[in-house]
Amino acid sequence: GKHEKMLAAARRSGLLQSGVRAMSLKSSSGKAIWDGPRPAGYPHHIKTIASLKKDQIDSILDMAKDLKASPQKYLKALDKKTLLMLFEKPSLRTRVSLETGMHQLGGQGMFYSLADSPLGKKETIQDTGKVVSRFVDAVTMRVNSRLAVEEMAANATIPVINALDDYAHPCQMLADLLTIIEHKGKLQGLKMAFVGDCQNNMTYDLMRTAVVMGFHINVAGPKSADFEVEWGVVKECEELSKVPGAGSFSIGNNLNEAIKDVDIVYCDSWMSYGIASDERAERLKALMPFQVTAASMEVTKPDSLFMNCLPAMRGEEQTADVIDGPKSIVFDQAENRLHAQKALLVSLINGFGWRP
Repeated sequence: GKHEKMLAAARRSGLLQSGVRAMSLKSSSGKAIWDGPRPAGYPHHIKTIASLKKDQIDSILDMAKDLKASPQKYLKALDKKTLLMLFEKPSLRTRVSLETGMHQLGGQGMFYSLADSPLGKKETIQDTGKVVSRFVDAVTMRVNSRLAVEEMAANATIPVINALDDYAHPCQMLADLLTIIEHKGKLQGLKMAFVGDCQNNMTYDLMRTAVVMGFHINVAGPKSADFEVEWGVVKECEELSKVPGAGSFSIGNNLNEAIKDVDIVYCDSWMSYGIASDERAERLKALMPFQVTAASMEVTKPDSLFMNCLPAMRGEEQTADVIDGPKSIVFDQAENRLHAQKALLVSLINGFGWRP
């Protein structure tokens, strides 16, 4: 498929190397010794939300609720630990929430722009993963391609977290789940609709999230190869849905059918980072039938909620009266990036179930 061709091309270019295996945790630097014992399953890499099992997500959300209510209990949770934050794409919520979160946990977050880096150019991702594993305690990556996350995870001996690529956005998923629980009190049995451009990271990880956590999601967008869900994601979610208690999904091309009687309507920007300006008019024409308005929200449940992971464009994926209206919880989502990511970092570095 498309993904395999990309991987083969990257390997031919020398950026990626086949036959890669993660190196031993034993390090001649002694870092494995002075870091102390590691929890079972270490290092646990987060490529998509499906990198986590339901019980692990539940554990992270429980901790997120606790540290949000009682942050002082966690002031030394990651004492003197360092998070390396690799950024190839622009960021507001991701960078600020990760840096702030590490500071509040007693550690530090180190921003590194890949625009200034030899990563994948003069130095392979394979070598970079091995090098940074000897310096820091975890790595987050906000990058253009899933290939970079896969290669880093194959070679790092510390946790690697996908902070957004073209395939998933697991940090946003955890924040969204925390937000839904705060407003609805549960996840299982809920109905969500995601409408708009369905060929993106948010659609894919929301589908995975629904199936793993036991709720239903309707996905709807233009009937076009440029906007449809990748077939590999569909097959992945079909497999995940076979687990007892799993959720479900449907894919369609009609806004009103998708959002009728749902508990949550979810949108994402139609002009994601990287969309060329000359594509705007064509994309808007295809996507405007899926704009969420106050009138369309009336066919949802009376107590329905509106979500958008931000940034948002009023007048495009939703109208201003929706995102600024009483059903909108978009800024709760944004705040919960901080709390959910703190809980994720503590769980990956100290072990799932760790408590102060």
